Amino acid sequence: MRYSRQILLAGFDLDKQEILINSRVLIIGVGGLGCAASQYLAASGVGQMTLVDDDVVELTNLQRQVLHDEASIGEKKVVSASRSLQRINSNVSVSLIEERQSQSELLALVKRHDMVLDCTDNLQTRNTLNRVCYQALTPLISGAAIRMEGQVFCVIPQQKSACYHCISRYFGEQSLSCVEAGVMSPVVGVIGSMQALEAIKVLCGYGEAPVNKLQIFDGMTSQWQSFQVNSDASCEVCGAAQKHSDE
Repeated sequence: MRYSRQILLAGFDLDKQEILINSRVLIIGVGGLGCAASQYLAASGVGQMTLVDDDVVELTNLQRQVLHDEASIGEKKVVSASRSLQRINSNVSVSLIEERQSQSELLALVKRHDMVLDCTDNLQTRNTLNRVCYQALTPLISGAAIRMEGQVFCVIPQQKSACYHCISRYFGEQSLSCVEAGVMSPVVGVIGSMQALEAIKVLCGYGEAPVNKLQIFDGMTSQWQSFQVNSDASCEVCGAAQKHSDE
């Protein structure tokens, strides 16, 4: 009964709900995006989640990181978020990692999960996570939000899709964060919710995942734009992987 409103959806049956219940999702970053995405995944019935974040809750986080509250200030984000997620759905198993992971540690961690959500706030970590997910053949839903803008990008290695490096190499050395540029609270909610939606679709094979598409949200005009991104044969991540598989 708990998930009856999902099971009622055309094409989404008990079997797909069972897939969710048995799914293992890795969430890197429990800030604005991670809070928004994880609460919907928990409510939807994803059975196991692993939260990775080495940061603590600060007063300035409370404007947008909705799993944390005033009593959480000074506490590890993964601990605060896990407590809130358990209140949403006590049937969800939540594992916590409070330290930054090396690339080799990330690879081992990714291999133990069915889906990865990139909810980080810096380009270097996103590129590392993208490389590891492609190597492990694990789907990745990447999100980013700043000011009044956001983006969502799905990487599906089994489909030899374009990867995050195909677009990030055009970003240059941009390193702006919410600290310097600011961010509107609901914008991270919009992007995080979209990450959760795409994750559910990919996990269950439900609907059409936006593979090879960069989705951009403009909060000032409330409009979405979608841009085709083709896998580049010269890309050092997905291009190299395709070349190796062809050989």
